[in-house]
Amino acid sequence: MTSAPLHVVDESSAADREEAALDAVFAALSDPVRRAILAQLDGRDLLVSEIAAPFDISLQAVSRHIQVLVRAGLVTQERTGRISRCRLDAGPIYTAAVWLSRYSKYWQAQFDLLAATLHDIDHDIRPKATRGGRRGRKSNRERKA
Repeated sequence: MTSAPLHVVDESSAADREEAALDAVFAALSDPVRRAILAQLDGRDLLVSEIAAPFDISLQAVSRHIQVLVRAGLVTQERTGRISRCRLDAGPIYTAAVWLSRYSKYWQAQFDLLAATLHDIDHDIRPKATRGGRRGRKSNRERKA
């Protein structure tokens, strides 16, 4: 008697896929040309030739950059014959931002320390006369009276 195979959800493979997707997003964002392409696509669909216009590289090189963005899930392409329109998909950027925000508590602690240090420096540098108010001095009103 043979039993049917059990379908077990492999959590490690799901985690591996998520990590690979995150790696692809960070790799795609690591290049300034690709970041500039994403900035161009913010809020509008463009043809590959329109995307390539401001760059001093070949149309083929821009197409390769776009394919990296497509594989990372940051750009979707819609082809009609030989014409290809590109559109930004910011979802993977959100995933990367969530991952990065886990480390914001460390930066916030550094900013808090910096603020406290600056406050201490300011307190130590200020002349004592300005800290204590106007002791021993008369205001213009007091002098006239």
